[in-house]
Amino acid sequence: MDIKDSRIDAGKAFDWGRVSEEYARYRDIYPEVFYQKIVDRGLCIRGQSVLDLGTGTGVLPRNLYRHGARWVGIDISREQIEQARRLSAEHGMEIDFYSTATEEIDFPHDTFDVVTACQCFWYFDHTKVAPILADILKKDGRLLILYMAWLPFEDPIAGASEELVLKYSPHWSGARETMKPIPIPDAILSYFEPVDHEEYTLPVSFTKETWHGRLKACRGVGASLNAVELANWEREHLELLDKIAPERFEVLHYAALAELRVRK
Repeated sequence: MDIKDSRIDAGKAFDWGRVSEEYARYRDIYPEVFYQKIVDRGLCIRGQSVLDLGTGTGVLPRNLYRHGARWVGIDISREQIEQARRLSAEHGMEIDFYSTATEEIDFPHDTFDVVTACQCFWYFDHTKVAPILADILKKDGRLLILYMAWLPFEDPIAGASEELVLKYSPHWSGARETMKPIPIPDAILSYFEPVDHEEYTLPVSFTKETWHGRLKACRGVGASLNAVELANWEREHLELLDKIAPERFEVLHYAALAELRVRK
C-alpha cells in the first residue's frame, strides 16, 4: 500500500511491500552490541511482554527472542508481516505478527511491559499514538525508541551511495544524517517522561551485494522509485561500487536509543 506523508520525502509515495523480499534478506544488519545495550537495560528479557511497532520483517523480535520475552509485532505492510511470519517460523519462534497501523492497535489496558519502535517512530501520528501506548503499557512500563543510520560525511562509501540515491530521490529525507539524540515529539512527552538516551558509533560489515541490497531496500530507492528509475539506479550503483569498494568492507554507522516511561 502506498503511504504519503508531507513530513517524509516531501510527500512522495512509498510502499514497503515493494521491497519486502529485499528487506527480509538485507536489512537484518544490526551488530550484536545494538541488542546487548537493550538487554543490559533490563528490557525485552524473560518475564516481559513486548510489543514491537513497525516491526517490518520482525528483525528486532527475532534477534532478541533468545532472551526470553514474549513478543508481538505489528506493521502496516501486509507483505512485511508475511516475511516476518515466514522467517520466525523457519527458526521455530513463537511470535505473534499482525498487519495493522500503530494508530489502530487495540490491546487491553496494561498488556505490555515494553513497547519498542525501531527505525519507524517518525512515521506515526504521535498525538493519536501517545495515549494508546500509555494505556497498553503496565505501570512503570517502558517505551524504547531505536535508530541506526550510516554516516555519509564520515564514511566515503556511504556518502557516495547516498548521493546516488539523492540523484533519483532528491527529496528523500533520510539523507545527510549526523549523530544526534533521537528527538521526542511533545505529544509523546505529554504521556511519557525520558529515562535515558545513548548515541554511539559502530561499524557494520557488508559485501558489495549486501550493501547494494541494503540500499535498494531503503525508502528512497526500492520503496518509491518506478521500474525504470530503479533499474537505472541499480546499474549505476553497482558500477559505483565496482569503482570505490572492495569486495568486503565496513560502513560507519551510529546507533541511538531513547528510553521513556509512562508518566505517573
